[in-house]
Amino acid sequence: MKQVLLYSLFGLLLASCGSTSKSLFNGHDLKGWHADVPEMDKDPNARNPFIIRNGLLVSLGTPGGHLITDKSYRNYRLEVEYRFAGEPGNCGVLVHASTPRALYEMFPKSIEAQMMHENAGDFWVIREDIVVPDMEERRGPKEKWGTTEGTLRRIPNLTDGAEKPLGEWNTMVVECYERSIKVWVNGDLVNYGYDCTTDHGQIAVQAEGSEVEFRKVMLRKISKLSE
Repeated sequence: MKQVLLYSLFGLLLASCGSTSKSLFNGHDLKGWHADVPEMDKDPNARNPFIIRNGLLVSLGTPGGHLITDKSYRNYRLEVEYRFAGEPGNCGVLVHASTPRALYEMFPKSIEAQMMHENAGDFWVIREDIVVPDMEERRGPKEKWGTTEGTLRRIPNLTDGAEKPLGEWNTMVVECYERSIKVWVNGDLVNYGYDCTTDHGQIAVQAEGSEVEFRKVMLRKISKLSE
């Protein structure tokens, strides 16, 4: 009887742990997301650059835009597995997204974790901001910093060589806790920031010129940042 009870409690514990993680992508459709693609407003025949193909979420790259979660999130660990399906190029995951088309009439207000080939893990600030160690050395002259068009919005990552060879799957982890953000690429800590101007928002995937496949988009609530 005791053994049965222990197994039952263990099962409940596993179920409880499992419920803290969830996939934001169901492998079948875009339920839970909505596309914001300016070209689709102008041209009713414009294609949606976000599709499902062979169970993968695919950003076709063009026309430019964003696939945005319907819900907002705070204090979470986001794990994404991605690869460039053809020629390497540009893409990104945006966290703390809010006001749509806040920059260049395209990008939502947010903090971007860059996926651009050979630059994965850079921060790009989009009408929001964040502080990093060695800020002036990494971002450039302070008087040119900003979060809008024509200002220094890029904060380069901390290390090179974290990305896998083209065609292989990369894992990007973005942890957002209170007003801090950490980014890992394939297990390497590539960026860390704090004193972010916001601590919550939607999550978005970009269509920004290159075709990218996603096979995993997992979210888990956290109570602190990982070491």
